Amino acid sequence: MEEDLQVKVQKEETTLEHFTELRKIILWSVFFFALLFVIFLFFMPKVLPLLSKGYNIVLMGPLDVIRFYTGVAGALALGLTTPFLGYQIWKFVKPGLTPTESKVTLTYVPAICISFIVGISFGYFIVFPVLFTFLMNLGEKSFEVLITAREYFLFLLTSTLSLGFLFELPIVMVFLTSVGVITPTKLKLVRKYAYILLAIISALITPPDFISQLLVLTPLIILYELGIVLSIISFKKKMRKEAAILT
Repeated sequence: MEEDLQVKVQKEETTLEHFTELRKIILWSVFFFALLFVIFLFFMPKVLPLLSKGYNIVLMGPLDVIRFYTGVAGALALGLTTPFLGYQIWKFVKPGLTPTESKVTLTYVPAICISFIVGISFGYFIVFPVLFTFLMNLGEKSFEVLITAREYFLFLLTSTLSLGFLFELPIVMVFLTSVGVITPTKLKLVRKYAYILLAIISALITPPDFISQLLVLTPLIILYELGIVLSIISFKKKMRKEAAILT
């Protein structure tokens, strides 16, 4: 009876420790986000010329300045907080992992950062300029186009931040393969459904024209195929390790 009571107390203490650690992760992530938010907000007059790309952006009212500054600073801070949060989560689950699992999982943190940066760069330097120039030229043929800060920021955010997360698709596929959730065979079987889903996503984050959607859909399909290739490599490596353990 005393042993059962001790086990129960130990479980409760362990649960409490986990909640305490989780609370620390949340607080540190919030603090990191707030710090980046303040930094970006302070340097916003220098950041805006880079984001506006020379376009004359119009504010419709005095409060638009606050909305625009906080919106841009918040989006940039959120993007950079994601890798930090991933590292904090890794530290949280590390005690329950073997040394090998811990080492492998840690490699996904820089991979996530690199994929996110590549996705944002692709959106900022390729997708956004092409789409924005195309739509501006289309509008200027018949109208006098007025670019508001709100509409410009929303379009920029959709074209960059969303691609930053989407470019992490291969990393997610490899991770799910390494933990045994999916296999390369399953990924191949659902390929056509994945293409349909990617086409829907590209349609949601781009204007309703074929060229824009194709510009976003093409790299997403390439990323999915890259994910399958990396999944095959990860799966074979996993099988070899399991075979070595059995022998």
